[in-house]
Amino acid sequence: MRQVRHIFLFLLLLSCLHSRAEDLDVWLQNKGMVDVSVWDSTICVQLVYATSDNFIGEAVYSGITRAWLHPDAAQKLVAAQHLLKKEHPELTLVVYDAARPMSVQRKMWSLVRGTDKVNYVSNPSNGGGLHNYGMAVDVTILDKTDQPLPMGSPFDFFGEEAHTNHEEALLASEKITREEFDNRRLLRRIMKNAGFRTIPYEWWHFNACSRAEARQSYSVLD
Repeated sequence: MRQVRHIFLFLLLLSCLHSRAEDLDVWLQNKGMVDVSVWDSTICVQLVYATSDNFIGEAVYSGITRAWLHPDAAQKLVAAQHLLKKEHPELTLVVYDAARPMSVQRKMWSLVRGTDKVNYVSNPSNGGGLHNYGMAVDVTILDKTDQPLPMGSPFDFFGEEAHTNHEEALLASEKITREEFDNRRLLRRIMKNAGFRTIPYEWWHFNACSRAEARQSYSVLD
């Protein structure tokens, strides 16, 4: 009888975990996140972590089918899209990653821990990163044929070509072209004018506030 009870509890736990994974869109909405596409349907969404085409090599999002952000970050992203469209009507922002539950952060950490990719995932035991507050977004720009503008490296590339703090040197050494240099400057200018902040090592990543501000004013998605 005890063995049957243990099996029942185990199956119940699996059912709950499966339900949580399938309902992450609903869960994020209930946490106060907003669907970026509802706020601006012209923003393209391609969630790379819902596929295996990412630096981890497998899908880590299950049940997340939309790009969710805290309303404060979503407002800035919509403003960025407006600025881009005003200057270049044929271009559009595309979101590769947005709000990320801590359950997903823990999964990503477990997959990269002990590998050379560990520095590119925030340790969940340290509170995670701005994605875990819905206050960070990974974006680039698509042209009129829905192809990403050349930026000198792919998304999720972690060599020096993806760095933003020495782009003049990258240009001078021909590690990025003038077109790629200018495209990065366009993306960064649009996002910064909308209120986002950059980081030194990923041209695609933008924060809507500092980590200290996030911890003081926002709730982690756990």
